[in-house]
Amino acid sequence: MAEEISTEFRQTPARAVWPAVWNGTRCRCPKCGEGRMFGSFLKTRDDCPVCNEELHHHRADDFPAYLVVFIVGHIIVGAYMGFEVMFELTTWQHLAIWVPITILSAIALIQPIKGAVVGLQWALRMHGFGGTEDRPEKP
Repeated sequence: MAEEISTEFRQTPARAVWPAVWNGTRCRCPKCGEGRMFGSFLKTRDDCPVCNEELHHHRADDFPAYLVVFIVGHIIVGAYMGFEVMFELTTWQHLAIWVPITILSAIALIQPIKGAVVGLQWALRMHGFGGTEDRPEKP
């Protein structure tokens, strides 16, 4: 069974990873780079309106949210600590600065990061993007 999967994978042409991730980051189809990937804020279209590539296979799940928390958390905590050293601000001033920046940063990053994850999945032929159904591994 394992040989069938590896042979099947070798017979499919490779897809360029970085262009697909870049197209996803721009919220465009990972295949053609033209069609819009999202029908609404975080809901991907079933297929690309330009090249008809199916996009409904993706399984981004919580990974984009984890990446956003990781990125925004590191930036905000670093900036907060820098401000704390340079300026003497009250707790309310810190809240007035950092809460809106944190929320706006997370909202601004979630869609491009989800697009990049879907682009990565497409390029690596994960979760149905390879033209075959996902099968559980057998021991």
